[in-house]
Amino acid sequence: MSTTPLCALTIAGSDSGGGAGIQADLKTFAAHGVHGLSALAALTAQNTRGVTAVHVPPVSFLRAQIDACFDDFNIGAVKLGMLATAEVIHAVADALESHHPPFVVLDPVMVATSGARLLAEDALDAMRTRLLPLATVLTPNIPEAELLLGHSIPDGGAADRAVAALRALGPRAILLKGGHLDEGQTVVDRYEDGHTDARFIHDRIAVNGHGTGCTLASAIAANLCLGLPLSTACAAAIDYVFMALRGGQQPGRSDIVVLDHFGAARRH
Repeated sequence: MSTTPLCALTIAGSDSGGGAGIQADLKTFAAHGVHGLSALAALTAQNTRGVTAVHVPPVSFLRAQIDACFDDFNIGAVKLGMLATAEVIHAVADALESHHPPFVVLDPVMVATSGARLLAEDALDAMRTRLLPLATVLTPNIPEAELLLGHSIPDGGAADRAVAALRALGPRAILLKGGHLDEGQTVVDRYEDGHTDARFIHDRIAVNGHGTGCTLASAIAANLCLGLPLSTACAAAIDYVFMALRGGQQPGRSDIVVLDHFGAARRH
């Protein structure tokens, strides 16, 4: 083999049900033809019905995983997902500042599907001060953006204003996901990087999907590894998630739909 494969690293939580987290990230990387690396920041006992337990490994072990990946692989992009505590966030930020990956895609996992808040206040502050300035692109949903900004985002006009406010916190670019906003039969994702201001619009799919945020951020990271410009990488990732959700299946006993990663890759 004379060709070095493209590599992307996910630093996130494990989903034992296989629909989100590290598992979704690695499927997404593979579907894009990118070699996936992983550093587990949390382990969950989880299925399509919910999360029953969470274990956070020692941060020294998390750092060892990250260092091992950077020591051996040429990492084109890093995707960040579930980082449960301030201590974990600081450890990840320290590692990123040490290794200087070309791109960092930050999915700020802060609110459960049920609406429950997942981060303590000190962890939220750590995310604002340590990770947001390191992010190439931040991909919050509406509840996460509300937590980061400290105010509600009730409609499309407020979402437009929130994009600029989020970017002022330090990320190079913002992709504000619109699935939680009622804007009719479409979902509007808002993007801004200081040069490009775009809206990506898709029909709303009436399914209860699982792992869409993880998959979107991982698809952006994979597309950046493949050399796509940032706004194009985001647009292509949104298309990929739309197709993966449209072709999704219900592997568990609930109505939760898990994305069809490799079907989406064939149609993409």
